[in-house]
Formats: sequence, C-alpha cells, structure tokens
Amino acid sequence: MEIIHFSLSLLLFLLTSTATLAQTPAPGPPGPTNITKILEKAGQFTTLIRLFQITQVGDQINTQLNNSNQGLTLFAPTDNAFSALQAGTLNSLSDQQKVALVQFHILPTFLSMSQFQTVSNPLRTQAGDSAAGEFPLNVTTANNQVNISTGVDDATVANSIYTDGQLAVYQVDKVLLPLKLFGTPSPAAAPAPAATKATKKKSGADDSPVAGGDSPADSSGAVGRAMHVGVGIIAMLAITFNL
Repeated sequence: MEIIHFSLSLLLFLLTSTATLAQTPAPGPPGPTNITKILEKAGQFTTLIRLFQITQVGDQINTQLNNSNQGLTLFAPTDNAFSALQAGTLNSLSDQQKVALVQFHILPTFLSMSQFQTVSNPLRTQAGDSAAGEFPLNVTTANNQVNISTGVDDATVANSIYTDGQLAVYQVDKVLLPLKLFGTPSPAAAPAPAATKATKKKSGADDSPVAGGDSPADSSGAVGRAMHVGVGIIAMLAITFNL
C-alpha cells in the first residue's frame, strides 16, 4: 500500500513539474547592443554620453553593430578626463568638429587588449585620415599597459569596460585630442622682403643743373622764331612810314 501511495505521489510530482516547465517561456535572444546603456551601466561617462547624443554618433554605433558583423573599439574618456580640459574647449568646437572629436575615439575594428601589442601605427579612426597633421593615433604597450598618443596629448587605457567579440570599450584617463583640431599651427611664413624698386634712369633734362631747362636743340628753335618775328615787325614799320 505504501508503495502504491509513493508511486502516485511521484507520478503527481512529475506531472506537475512537466506542466510548469511547459509554461515557462524559453529565454529570448539577447537584446541589441546599445552603447549608451553600456556606458550608463559603467558610470562616470555622462559627458561622453551627452556628446554621443548631440552628434548622433551613438546611434550610428548601435546601427552598425546591430546590422553588420563589423567590429568597433571605443576609447571612453571619463567625466574627470573631460573636466581636466581647458575651460570652454568643447563649446569652442563647431558641430562638425564635435563629431570628429567623438569619432577620433572610435576604431573601425575590434581590438582585444592583447592585439594592441601587434597593431601597426598610426591607427586609423572613424575621424578619417591618419596622416601627420590630421587624425593620427599611435598605440604603444609596456608591461601590459596600453598607452595612446595623439601628437597633442598622451593617455593610458585604465581598464576594459565591455567586450563581446564585436565591440570593445576601454576606459581612458584623458580626452584624445587630434592634431587636426588641437594641434599647434605651424609658424606663419615670414613675409617676403619688399622688392627693390628699380631706379628710373634720369633723362638728359633731369641731369640738367636747372630742372625744366631747354635742351640745346630747343634753344636753337627759339632763336629762329625770335628772328622771324623781328623781321616781320621791321617790314610793318617800313610800310607804315613809307620807308
């Protein structure tokens, strides 16, 4: 009798468990990657999040990650890093320059910490040209530490915030300032010396001791005209007085 009672209890338990499992929904696929939520969860990235929203770069990152297999690497400056900038630095930038500044913190490929040891400098960022004077970004490693140089300032990767094989987010202790926007302009070229004005050769009249004096040819002509007038006057007098 006890065996029958035990068997019935076991059967009832199995039936109840099966019904419960059937009612429990299977876990759905993970939600789409959202860079803003990743930074919010990490904390201390309020300024970077605001820049992502103003420039709409955050939406571009999410769209790229969720609609392609292309990886990305983000260097995320903390709020303290932004606070260390000279007052008015961000406000002095145009909207287009703010976009370039944010994109300068993004590499168009996924890089793990170990891969920084083998990359070729300069790295190309989403800001564009990595040529000298534009948006070059150089990375060096020493004792498992990753250092970043922009040509304007140097930063250090503090730690890894997030990685999933497609997106890597690394905290950096400084805002990465690109040469294109913050580099010291090359000294202005010295003005060319004024061309020496050619000295006009003086004419014979200019060399004359008295400026504006008649030349010998002009003097001969004047004497001739005077004699002609004198002869005319004498002829008129002779006619008048019946000489």
